[in-house]
Formats: sequence, structure tokens, C-alpha cells
Amino acid sequence: MVIEIDFNSDEAIYMQLMNQIIMGIATSRLQEGEYLPSVRQLAEAVGVNMHTVNKAYALLRQEGFVSIDRRKGTFVSIDVNKMKAMQEIKQDLMVAIARGHCKNVSREEVHQIIDEIYDEYGID
Repeated sequence: MVIEIDFNSDEAIYMQLMNQIIMGIATSRLQEGEYLPSVRQLAEAVGVNMHTVNKAYALLRQEGFVSIDRRKGTFVSIDVNKMKAMQEIKQDLMVAIARGHCKNVSREEVHQIIDEIYDEYGID
């Protein structure tokens, strides 16, 4: 798995890490049970502080994308609670749609964007 950090981005580095790992899972580049690099390995590979990677991993665990075993490491372990996931998506979409509405983005344009995302990332 290749993770690229944009050090000029306004998005926090730990969020960039999280989002790229989530996208890796969503696009099947990362599979259930697959181990992620250790905190130290990933920090060295992308050139960030270990605490930044640790924060990303902890939040991924909290959100149900990975499990952490202190002896074995961090591995992809999807939380199967679909209702919780759907509620989180709904909350995120409500804010995104409200922002778009304030800038005159139509319902059809939102649907088009969602379809483009599914197509671009090969998500079924």
C-alpha cells in the first residue's frame, strides 16, 4: 500500500493517513485481516512523527476499520455494524449537502458526484 502525504494540504496529516487507509479498504487494495505497517515503519516511510501515525491508527480502531493487537500489530478488521455506518454516512452527507446547497449545488449534481466517486474508485 502506498500512502502519499501532501504536506502543503490544509487537511491534518493524521486525517490524510486515515482517509487513504479507508480508501484502500473501500477499493479492496487492503483486505480484511491484512496487517498494516507498524507505527514506526509507516512513520519512517511517509516522513512523519510516530505520534501522528499512532493517532490515525487509534481513530481507525475507534471507528471500526482496524483492530490493534499489541503483540501482532494493526490489521484491517471491518466493523460489521451497518446501521452505525449508515448513520455516520448520513451525518457526513447532511453537512456536505448543506454546504453544497448554500452554494447552489442541485440534487442532481450531488447524485452525479456520488456516482462519479463510485465509478472512479471502483466501489460497488
